Amino acid sequence: MNIKEASQITGVPASTIRYYEKENIIPAVDRNESGVRDFDDHAIRRISFAKKMRDAGMEISTLKQYINLFDNVENSEDEQLSLLVEQKRLMEEKRDKMNDAINHLAHKIENFDTHMLRIEDELRTMKANKKERL
Repeated sequence: MNIKEASQITGVPASTIRYYEKENIIPAVDRNESGVRDFDDHAIRRISFAKKMRDAGMEISTLKQYINLFDNVENSEDEQLSLLVEQKRLMEEKRDKMNDAINHLAHKIENFDTHMLRIEDELRTMKANKKERL
């Protein structure tokens, strides 16, 4: 299949697929007689894996490190697992921060009339007082 079809199947833009190939994140893709890339199932699976890891926030450098271990280093399963565990930890940390922010916003929304309006009023008064002093 060509790059347009690979893009449609994986949901990854063609420009990103080209970048992944250039950076050896996906294996070099064979070309047909006309010079058009001809993606096989292995390339599609690798593109899908890379997309999932990027969606998970994995840095390109870490993704390349993981791919290199998988493709080129025998008995590297412990190192591969370590990279995945670290990525999961980073995601959980981001999730926790996001949950804190969501909870903070929920509190502000629930208490908008009694809390937010009062604080905004106080800030306007402070701003007015500051202008008067100048």
